[in-house]
Amino acid sequence: MSDELFSVRGQVVLVSGGTRGIGRALAEGFAKRGAQVVLTGRTREAAEAAASEISRQPGQPGEQPPVCGLACDVADADAIERLVTEVVGRFGRIDTLLNVAGMNRRMPAEQLTLRDYDDILDVNLRGAFWMAHTVGRHMLSRRQGCQIHITSINNDRPLIHVAPYAMSKAGLGQLTRALACEWGPRGVRVNAIAPGFILTDLTRGLWSRQDMQEWGYRNTPLGRLGQPEDLVGAALFLASPAAAFITGQIIYVDGGFTCGYRWPIDAS
Repeated sequence: MSDELFSVRGQVVLVSGGTRGIGRALAEGFAKRGAQVVLTGRTREAAEAAASEISRQPGQPGEQPPVCGLACDVADADAIERLVTEVVGRFGRIDTLLNVAGMNRRMPAEQLTLRDYDDILDVNLRGAFWMAHTVGRHMLSRRQGCQIHITSINNDRPLIHVAPYAMSKAGLGQLTRALACEWGPRGVRVNAIAPGFILTDLTRGLWSRQDMQEWGYRNTPLGRLGQPEDLVGAALFLASPAAAFITGQIIYVDGGFTCGYRWPIDAS
């Protein structure tokens, strides 16, 4: 890249939940641009397999460091502590955290159990907080660092039948602002990306329904659903020197879905 203003080359980037979907796309995007990427999955096998696949992809041979895959269940605070200790011990620092790991269960609120609620919040909010907290302590000791949390369009308004998910993502949005306020004076920037409707392996079945496709296309001004790769540009920007004066922000990468309502009337 000729302009270093937008470069992430040489950064040590930790991607929580990087084995598939959005996390996988972000890991690939940073690796292709010369960052040292460490991605995590629930199991060591899954993480190492994803890291190996990304490292073998065409790029600039000899210039890109291999991607590293490590196990971490973000619902386990001790696992997060071990992960951060290992990454810092191996690479010396963490420049950027991409806090992606998450889960969801779709059902009416009255059918949810406390176990459902706890499972979702433990990963999406408690785990995300502890990842930010643990990495943040290291960043604060160096007085520099960047954190990017993956929230959701549920930050704007909740969808039905995903109440705990919407609650967790709204909480993550507020966590982004709170940490930005606290850590900005100490050199750490904290922002978030709120994806719109993104086609992943987990959502492809839902969006294969004709009625869902028509609804999604009709209500998204850009007229299509998103791909995980659509989030890479925003993440690279936020992690780069170009965003040095940006913190506490939630950037909606949603094809315009949250910019307004579409009325069921014609142009006349």
